[in-house]
Amino acid sequence: MSINIRASRTVRLMAVAIAGLAVGHTAATAATAADTWPTKPIKVIVPYTPGGSTDTVSRVVFEKVAQSLGQPIIIENKPGANSTLGVGIAARSAPDGYTFVSVLAAYSANMSLYSKLSYKPSDLVPVAEMAELPLFLFASKKLPVKTVGELVAYGKKHPDTLTFGSSGVGSSAHLTGERLAMESKVKMTHIPYNGSAPILPALISGEVSVAFDPLLVPMPHVKSGKINVLAVASAKRWPGEPNIPTMEESGFPGFVMSSWTGLLAPAGTPAPVVDRMAREIAAATRSPDVAKKLTDLGFVPVGSTSEEFRKLIDRDITRYGQIVKAGKITLD
Repeated sequence: MSINIRASRTVRLMAVAIAGLAVGHTAATAATAADTWPTKPIKVIVPYTPGGSTDTVSRVVFEKVAQSLGQPIIIENKPGANSTLGVGIAARSAPDGYTFVSVLAAYSANMSLYSKLSYKPSDLVPVAEMAELPLFLFASKKLPVKTVGELVAYGKKHPDTLTFGSSGVGSSAHLTGERLAMESKVKMTHIPYNGSAPILPALISGEVSVAFDPLLVPMPHVKSGKINVLAVASAKRWPGEPNIPTMEESGFPGFVMSSWTGLLAPAGTPAPVVDRMAREIAAATRSPDVAKKLTDLGFVPVGSTSEEFRKLIDRDITRYGQIVKAGKITLD
């Protein structure tokens, strides 16, 4: 073997060794960063107004996470454009582990509702699902129905009379109502409101026939006899109200349309930091005090991994996309 060939081989071996050291150093640096993170306050953008579902879950969960991490977590409300304003701000933020954004299932729906967004799914990385938010089907007392079957029968007997309210065009409640109309083959006119608050008086007065909505606010009015509840659009019955059937039990196989709240980070956020935050969220949602608070508010505590949350987001992008396309719904 010539001296030149040996020298060339030696240079290649040295290059491989140096590259290996560099990779090892990078991995070690990332791991070290995760071990020491966080060293300053963390910001969580909530792209909705204070007091809503996303804001409430975020404040309950991150109060606990902040205690565990030993750093303040600041909730920053950035409402607007069906949450796309705040999500866009997060997508353009530095991926240093100090900016996150809480989102609802509307994040997945927006991928179909808008032909052009200021961000792509690849601009953000899923961290964890925090909680599931079951949607219940409530009905006005003005409507002579007490089950989903009776609702469908009434709609077919009285065409063009049923309406359904929602917290806004493109919301989970809106798309769930659209799905019910499509699968039941009963025409129901959508009446959007500015948030969930106006839906309850509309149901009580009969301004709208039915509405999918979370449990917390309407349920006391079910107990007092002002409105009816027909079903819940989750895979299982709600533990606190075991007498309310699911949509599947009411004749709609596969009708699971619960909303959810989860956390995203800017793409490029170190994986060890993402994993650490996911573990902290899981620990928080499974702690007895946080779990009770969320359950009392009508949420199901979750605390998933990043990959589990990614699959949920992708599933809902497809599912909501089908409803949006069939209903020719747009927010452009």
